[in-house]
Amino acid sequence: MSSTRFIVTTIVLTAVSLFFSNAALFAQDLSLVKLLTERLGVTETQAQGGAGAIFNLAKEKLDAQDFSEVASTVPDMNGLLDAAPKKESSLGGMFSGATSLFGGGGGGLEGLAGLASSFSQLGLSPDMVNRFVPIILNYVKSNGGETVSNLLAAVLQ
Repeated sequence: MSSTRFIVTTIVLTAVSLFFSNAALFAQDLSLVKLLTERLGVTETQAQGGAGAIFNLAKEKLDAQDFSEVASTVPDMNGLLDAAPKKESSLGGMFSGATSLFGGGGGGLEGLAGLASSFSQLGLSPDMVNRFVPIILNYVKSNGGETVSNLLAAVLQ
């Protein structure tokens, strides 16, 4: 009887182990870009560019160490950053210069305006920024924990 119990226990533990390892692999396979395309109905190019624009903003506002922590939670961060639309040098640049003259460090309005402009370049309405951000924050939180997610959230508010 005890050998039967041992065999059954071994089979159950093996099955549970395989289930959880496959679940972890599935979670890793669900990339940020795939999450954005599936949940928001955007194209892959729009998902990459929108995420890249958000991460570029974070890169500008966070110190190098903090951004490195955020970047470590997102595979192919460099690809996303490269996919972001290039900033337009019209009003955005003048606004940035004006905030510098008045002691502003490029606060929230400049960042939000920059994201709206980037999203427009991708063919997305500016309100899509508000739909991208929670998905990105949840993704970063699930891959890097709450502390890292809070670093990113602080620059996106």
